[in-house]
Amino acid sequence: MPSSRIQNPERRGIDWIGIARALLIQVLVLVALSGALIRYVNWSSDEAFSEFLAASQSSAPAAKPRPQSATPVYAITGKAPHGWRI
Repeated sequence: MPSSRIQNPERRGIDWIGIARALLIQVLVLVALSGALIRYVNWSSDEAFSEFLAASQSSAPAAKPRPQSATPVYAITGKAPHGWRI
């Protein structure tokens, strides 16, 4: 049965309580969806990172020490080594 306020044509106005209730429900749904999205992003990020670590550990061979390079490395001092032209 409809409320008497709706049937009474003399009492027309804005239902502020109804508007506030609808706004509150919308805000609560938005907060719940935002929380679910944040949890999903964190979960999927953790899963992807652990999958990446597992793949990189299983396929990476043991690291070998690299031999010294035959090409000498010079510090940048603004001067060229003896016999070089700039």
